[in-house]
Amino acid sequence: MSFSFSPPSPPLFNLTQPFSFPPNLLPDEASPEWMNKADNAWQLVAATLVGMQSVPGLIILYGGAVKKKWAVNSAFMALYAFAMVLVCWVCWGYRLSFGDKLVPVWGKAYIALEQKYLLEQAYLGMFPNATMVFFQFVFAAITLILIAGAVLGRMNFYAWMLFVPLWLTFSYTFGAFTIWSPEGWLSKMGIIDYAGGYVIHVSSGVAGYTAAYWVGPRLTADRESFRPNNMILMLAGAGLLWMGWTGFNGGAPYVASMDASLAVLNTHVCAATSLLTWLILDIIFFKKPSIFGAVQGMITGLVCITPGAGLVQGYAAIVMGIFSGSIPWFTMMVLQKKIKLLQKVDDTMAMLHTHAIAGILGGILTGLFSEPHLCKLFYGSTSKYMGFFHGLHLGTSQSIRLGFRQMRIQLLGILFVVVLNIVMTSLVCLFVRLIVPLRLSYEDMEVGDEAVHGEEAYAIWEKGEMVGKYSSYYNDIETPSKSGMISVE
Repeated sequence: MSFSFSPPSPPLFNLTQPFSFPPNLLPDEASPEWMNKADNAWQLVAATLVGMQSVPGLIILYGGAVKKKWAVNSAFMALYAFAMVLVCWVCWGYRLSFGDKLVPVWGKAYIALEQKYLLEQAYLGMFPNATMVFFQFVFAAITLILIAGAVLGRMNFYAWMLFVPLWLTFSYTFGAFTIWSPEGWLSKMGIIDYAGGYVIHVSSGVAGYTAAYWVGPRLTADRESFRPNNMILMLAGAGLLWMGWTGFNGGAPYVASMDASLAVLNTHVCAATSLLTWLILDIIFFKKPSIFGAVQGMITGLVCITPGAGLVQGYAAIVMGIFSGSIPWFTMMVLQKKIKLLQKVDDTMAMLHTHAIAGILGGILTGLFSEPHLCKLFYGSTSKYMGFFHGLHLGTSQSIRLGFRQMRIQLLGILFVVVLNIVMTSLVCLFVRLIVPLRLSYEDMEVGDEAVHGEEAYAIWEKGEMVGKYSSYYNDIETPSKSGMISVE
């Protein structure tokens, strides 16, 4: 017995009646004709996902990944930066980064608080400026919070309070305008940075490493033994960081499009491949499947794919994951231990390897693998975007020339971001040092959270008083109990 199925015929449109939108889609004063409700909704969701990477994502990751006596300080550095960046962003940061051009690398300072401005259409996308200001804010905030990862465990909190607004103003806004603003110098040239491989990750990695140099190292005992105080919390923060990257790269096209979908898939494929690559290398060379190493591999994969997430094919995401799981592994696990110059700078969360090197790698690989058709979907033009390998595949003199040109621009962008952040971060640190010490005192570093904030991460409170209030320094020491079992006081 056989069955046949005929799909129902589509309903015939009554061409005699004028077309009209459903009532919920009709334009009105709150939803003007230029605004796309779906795009606006997705952009707000994407921004929230990116915000959650910081609050609570990196708060939890930092708080769990550091020694117990630094859990509060590390988490609070992230929370403070998130709040301070937002106030600076709406008062002057956004317009410096995306406003009218002052010079080829910087916009004009102005507020982004007026009703008239915030309800106008954004410079890109079919949604209001208010949505764009919030979306770009969460990227600026996470950049500062990533920098904090390099100086955990010794930076004076008062110095951090000054560093955040100064670095945002005199470093981040330069990079954002130059690479992302339509009026920026490198943007006009045709640099490819899909969602922040240059603006965020190379910047934060280089700036963090530079700041770590000026702040100085942790205590010798902390450098030699700095095990995570709560591995499960660290994994929870890492998970929020990974899932939040859906908004990080998926929101980059400013539209709920096919390209956004491709970017999301490529992002997670590259991250997973990188994590597995790092894990396999740890097992082969150190005979242990390190959880901390797996988190580092996840992060390097996310960073590497970011400059080209929606501009490369799926196989390229796999290749990029293999490179991002192996090259930063080599620089961190091998070169770091052999090169004395790298050992002089105390980079707490290995920002140089996980963000600067992985971001540079991503920028180069994006220049190699980017596809003109995908670039057209994202940029709306193929005249100046040509991946090197695609140019070689086409084999014409023009395509090869465009491929070489793209690689030159990608390398020029790396040079610009590296030099910008070394110079500006150094100037900011030297200025802050004139006002307050960059580094905590030896005594405060011995104690940790209680000395800096008067609070501890894991304390028992009874009727408003702490029970068994000991220094965090001694809380990290394991002591034998009366029963002979090991306990932690």
